[in-house]
Amino acid sequence: MGVAFYNLSSAAGLKKLDEYLLSRSYISGYQASKDDLAVHAALAKPPSSEYVNASRWFHHIEALLRISGVSGDGCGVTVEGSAPLVEDAMANLSIADTKATAADEDDDDSDVDLFGEETEEEKKASEERAAAVKASGKKKESGKSSVLLDVKPWDDETDMKKLEEAVKSIKMEGLLWGACKLVPVGYGIKKLQIMMTIVDDLVAVTSLHSIRFNLIKMCNFVERVLSNAEIG
Repeated sequence: MGVAFYNLSSAAGLKKLDEYLLSRSYISGYQASKDDLAVHAALAKPPSSEYVNASRWFHHIEALLRISGVSGDGCGVTVEGSAPLVEDAMANLSIADTKATAADEDDDDSDVDLFGEETEEEKKASEERAAAVKASGKKKESGKSSVLLDVKPWDDETDMKKLEEAVKSIKMEGLLWGACKLVPVGYGIKKLQIMMTIVDDLVAVTSLHSIRFNLIKMCNFVERVLSNAEIG
């Protein structure tokens, strides 16, 4: 069953979207789809930094649209109480699907990629945005976030230097490990506190879960891992 959002131009609507995206990278499934396009179209402007998850998702979809497009079908999403742009976008998707089905029935062997190629309107909009950026002399930069991790070993005999090396061995695009220190927790045991910086457009929420899972799998070293949100 598809998810529903209401009045995304309001604070309440944005809050629901932000909470929904807390543990998700996309509106539905594990890849960008028509559902993401529908919600993206319903937003008159990017969500403010107050809505961390919604803002991260919005800029990620913008980056995908610029680089490779979005082709997933999705599960269906309802957006009510928004600008007519949403209805137009969904209507266009429905028309495109109908045309693609008709082409298949006529034994047309050509591949139809609804989102792989830009339309004339999209090309014009992209050119206008590029011209505006060039004229203003400003370059859009990806947002970055800092996350503090607490990595607690099993006991006081754990080699903390090897633990640090094991943590920093986890690498991915957009992830940078920073400074670290040892903090006493009691009974002679010290935990490793380490800072990591992530590029929001490159490292999604699911990637953070993957990092934490990989740390916990280091069972010879690690008892538990907490982020700064959980520490507070």
